[in-house]
Amino acid sequence: MPADLDAQRKVVNRLRRASGQLAAVITAVESGASCRDVVTQLAAVSSALDRAGFAIVSTAMKDCATDPVAAAKSQDGLTTDELEKLFMMLA
Repeated sequence: MPADLDAQRKVVNRLRRASGQLAAVITAVESGASCRDVVTQLAAVSSALDRAGFAIVSTAMKDCATDPVAAAKSQDGLTTDELEKLFMMLA
């Protein structure tokens, strides 16, 4: 999780929004909504999750670039190579 509390708050808000959007997708499917409506809502969920993931990786990258030794010793212990792999998982 991002160390910066503001960044963490933004990620949590984005994830809560995605959770609400996913609930709307489930309701739409259960109620027989049109394919267009379901896919549009599903795309919104996917985008919100991607943005949350990028925000988390971005914060970790900033921490790593600022102080790589401290970042490697942190709770996550992420190296620049591991951060690159995480970033690529989202791309």
